[in-house]
Amino acid sequence: MSHAHDNSAASPIAHAFVAARRNSHALDVYPGVQPDSLAAAYAIQDEAIAAWPDRIAGWKLGRINAPHDGRFGAGRLAGPIFSRNVWIAGHTPTRFGVIEGGFAAVEAEYVLELGETAPDRGDWTADTVAPLVSRVFIGVEIAGSPFAEINSHGPAVTASDFGNNAGLILGGEIAGWRERLSGLTCTMAINDIVIGRGGATAIPGGPLDSLAFLLNLLHQRGRRLEAGQLVSTGAATGVHDIFAGQSASADFGPDGRIDCLAIPATGALA
Repeated sequence: MSHAHDNSAASPIAHAFVAARRNSHALDVYPGVQPDSLAAAYAIQDEAIAAWPDRIAGWKLGRINAPHDGRFGAGRLAGPIFSRNVWIAGHTPTRFGVIEGGFAAVEAEYVLELGETAPDRGDWTADTVAPLVSRVFIGVEIAGSPFAEINSHGPAVTASDFGNNAGLILGGEIAGWRERLSGLTCTMAINDIVIGRGGATAIPGGPLDSLAFLLNLLHQRGRRLEAGQLVSTGAATGVHDIFAGQSASADFGPDGRIDCLAIPATGALA
């Protein structure tokens, strides 16, 4: 299955990001000519996925705000979540590494688990994807990049480096989600100060619309979403910058909370 566009500029950029992530070192500038379209961005992302020494456990979705959504022809962007960067939340704060001089943020998210491998088609809607979902969890996406300005140059730059993803903390299962999804709310605190409030309705079209968007995008990219994979559907309270030494808590009310702690990323990934 081919995932690459014909883009000779993609490979050096992809390998620069992969090397920087694997060695936990920051990039002061974008490592090449910045992509000017999402197609070019996903070509870079596909090259980096091929070079990354891990399997895809799921995908994250991020919002593309106006006026970028009109210019780039999409309201969301996607990036891979790798299996070694999925952590199960416990009673003690989950520790995650941030690259000094890079970018890091925490996002409260609703995470969908696929119960079956999705049929390969490009006309999914929020209604038609619902039967594919087996469970929904609370979660915290760890956004992160070696490039500190990852979000400052438009959505194509953000998408090109794994969609600015550095991991996913998976919390507890949400009981009765099919009936409750639109009413779910949550808050995010950093160092015990609440800095964001929101919920499922803060995600444009809701979490199931995020899944439909992803499936249609993966169809265009020659990829598929497989049974058991996770989909982090978008920031429910916003994107909150975090630095090493800071703690964060995502509180989902009756569905639980996730505590985490940012620590310096050190050493090289094996």
